[in-house]
Amino acid sequence: MTTKKDQGSNMVSSDRRGFMKASAVTATTMGIGFVAASEPVMAAAIQTDFTGIKAGEQMIPVGSFQMPAYVSRPEKAKGNLPIVIVASEIFGVHEYIADVTRRFAKLGYLAIAPEFFTRAGDPNTYGTIAEIQKNIVAPTGDTQVLNDLQAALVWAGKNGGNLKKVGVTGFCWGGRITWLSATLPQVKAGVAWYGRVIGEKTEGNPRHPVDIAADLKAPVLGLYGGADTGISLESVEQMREALAKAAPKNPAAKASRFEIYPDAPHAFHADYRATYREGPAKDGWEKCIAWFKQNGVA
Repeated sequence: MTTKKDQGSNMVSSDRRGFMKASAVTATTMGIGFVAASEPVMAAAIQTDFTGIKAGEQMIPVGSFQMPAYVSRPEKAKGNLPIVIVASEIFGVHEYIADVTRRFAKLGYLAIAPEFFTRAGDPNTYGTIAEIQKNIVAPTGDTQVLNDLQAALVWAGKNGGNLKKVGVTGFCWGGRITWLSATLPQVKAGVAWYGRVIGEKTEGNPRHPVDIAADLKAPVLGLYGGADTGISLESVEQMREALAKAAPKNPAAKASRFEIYPDAPHAFHADYRATYREGPAKDGWEKCIAWFKQNGVA
């Protein structure tokens, strides 16, 4: 089950690997695992217990590199589990993202949150979002991320996951990655939580979601806030238009859709932050689960 505990204003330990290993044993340590730059941890922070599931750190090979990931699964599962990849915010795989994987495990999924940023460094070593963007996010290019995601799927297929049932969901930075991942043939459905759809093209980010509508191989559900000051509804409309243009020749683009929560700000699902909005967060979660079922992931 999920419970709410008062996290006060405790800040994250700088030892993220220590957090991930410890969290496989206990979920009661106050504030551990919440990244410092993401604001004080709110009392609304949800903690999902370990009853009936197994969860903890896993090293996933990407060529000769070992990529850390937080993996959750049903405890007594014997295999053939639907797979969901959880793509993090810019803060990396901290306790909130780990908890999301446990929520999926409770529903029968093999849930994997890859630490895509590990080569660039640890977001916990920076005190501001601007520093994380410059030093962690910018050096982490799309090609590397999608390659890491595919490596996670290879690992999942060898460890009880059903590669015919693959979903991807992500938040903020991970929402954009969700759109991009829907161009991969292994992915059956995506749910993008307030992910950026337009932006400046760089060497690391040569294309954005608005540029890849015609390449989608899986339908995406976009969950966005009407009061998001960072992602405008005008940009969402641009994405709608790109999908509509691609729709006659692309079933995945045609099937993709948006859910806009008029009064919700950015990061409305992030229950540990002041931006959390319980109504939209719960409704979005229900729609996420239904989307995966509707599109053959569950």
